[in-house]
Amino acid sequence: MQIFYAPDIESVHELPEAESQHCVRVLRMGEGDEIGIVDGGGNKYLAEIVLAHPKRCGIRILKKSKVPNPWRAQVHVAIAPTKNLDRMEWFAEKVTEIGIDSIALLKCRFSERKELKLDRLNKILISAMKQSLKAVLPRLSEMEAFSDFVARPFDGQKFIAHCYAEGERKELSEVYSPGENALILIGPEGDFSPEEVEQAIACGFQPVMLGQSRLRTETAGVVACHTVQVLNQLKSK
Repeated sequence: MQIFYAPDIESVHELPEAESQHCVRVLRMGEGDEIGIVDGGGNKYLAEIVLAHPKRCGIRILKKSKVPNPWRAQVHVAIAPTKNLDRMEWFAEKVTEIGIDSIALLKCRFSERKELKLDRLNKILISAMKQSLKAVLPRLSEMEAFSDFVARPFDGQKFIAHCYAEGERKELSEVYSPGENALILIGPEGDFSPEEVEQAIACGFQPVMLGQSRLRTETAGVVACHTVQVLNQLKSK
């Protein structure tokens, strides 16, 4: 069954224009056809098309069910966007498929990208949510200065992944406690500055490694997210 995204479906009873066009023009679905809808807030709907209009496809809700995220602990990644937007889009798609609660964008000292429009990334998140049969859309935050972000409180374990040899670093898989909320900081192509690492540690972040290889920014973000999810899955068995 085709899945569509409509955040206000209970009050509007119409698919958004982009989803309407995909439903009616691309997939050629018509009145009487049944579709699946998710609202990004954890609800899934079985609906019937009552108006096959390419700009405002009207529906009638047949059934509503709650589909919360299957993982218990929250997973958050704060990452410095890459200069190449394709790599950032790949990261956003893959961590959504794996399972993530929020993505924060960091502006660091060595960041090659200081601004990033969220429209395209939000579309990637929506598509990946639907493709992976989830009903909760990850939160995507506007880019924020590193110093402001790390100073905010967080209910859970906090980690900063960096590549400096100095200082004690352990593998994320060794120090993360399954069942706990996790926030992992991932730096830009040039890594965090030493001062940023020190500031994060002063704010309660634990320095970690993500294996013995040096990873690209987007790969590091995916590895961090996957590591936490795998450890939580192993605990639940």
